[in-house]
Amino acid sequence: MLESEAGRWTSLFPTKKSLFIFVLYIVLSINHGLLVKISQVTETGLYDYNVISVVLLTELCKLLISLLLFCKDNPIRSIIDKTKENSTLLFLYMIPAFLYCFYNNLAFINLSIFDPTTYFILLQLRVLLTGIVYQCLFQKKLSNIQWLSLVLLTIGCILKELKVDDNVKKHSYGLVTGMVLMATQIFCSCLAGVYNEYLLKNDRGSKVNVYVQNMFMYADSIVCNLILWLTMSQHTQTAKSLDSSSINFWAILIVLNSAAYGIVTSLLLHSLNSIMKVFATAVELVLIALLSWIILSYPITWQTAVGVCIVSFSVVIYAKHPITKNGQKSKPINTNSSSDTVV
Repeated sequence: MLESEAGRWTSLFPTKKSLFIFVLYIVLSINHGLLVKISQVTETGLYDYNVISVVLLTELCKLLISLLLFCKDNPIRSIIDKTKENSTLLFLYMIPAFLYCFYNNLAFINLSIFDPTTYFILLQLRVLLTGIVYQCLFQKKLSNIQWLSLVLLTIGCILKELKVDDNVKKHSYGLVTGMVLMATQIFCSCLAGVYNEYLLKNDRGSKVNVYVQNMFMYADSIVCNLILWLTMSQHTQTAKSLDSSSINFWAILIVLNSAAYGIVTSLLLHSLNSIMKVFATAVELVLIALLSWIILSYPITWQTAVGVCIVSFSVVIYAKHPITKNGQKSKPINTNSSSDTVV
């Protein structure tokens, strides 16, 4: 019995490093939601730092980290040659970079409207949207068990929202606007993820070094965030300068945590697979509810508890029966399979 359990554990985490990355991924993901919520000004629920500049500095950190990782095995001069050879790919990455730019900035807005647990639960609706996109655009027929997991996911999210939290009622955006912004963020995530996967795995992208592709993505993201910052600063009299984020303690922590989270996500998918990433999401939902109660004093209502359980169950089912790319009926996935996808 013990040998069987040990073998199962080994199949999930082949090395101690993979287990460490799995745990670190969960910690950094939860940290982001908690840090953003803690950094809000209590009276207004907004931030006393420039959100766009925090996202911009995060992308800059990711770019520098990717550059260092690339230079570990390659001469720095080769970056110029790689960029010239793949200038078209650099341009194509502007599309997911633009979408992720909105996604990252909307995360701060939505976390100012919803409590962390609600935010994490609603964010899982991107699984539902992905299923619909594959069903409609790519003509991928979903199996009954896939639809069951998506229906459970929707029920769990609706159940959590039956009782609207007081902070949502009192927020200047309101619940309806908040749900629209949340839907926009989910749409950006879904569309960017599908397009990014295409760039990584098509004939051209599959031949390009992963770190080079990451640098293309982060460089384009920096450009998009700069444009967004310049646009918003012209229309907002109270806009803070780019340097204002550097003197805010919480902003610094958010930048460092987000940069580390982006890199660890790549390591997770490289060391394990995207299925384990979904399992990590189920663990996150439980932990974020507990930590939000302990640290931020958000109560765990029966709607929250049941919603977390249903959504966690649905994402695990979906992970075991994912959408296949060849249109065939999906089969349960071995969690020891590999994946080269990097985000």
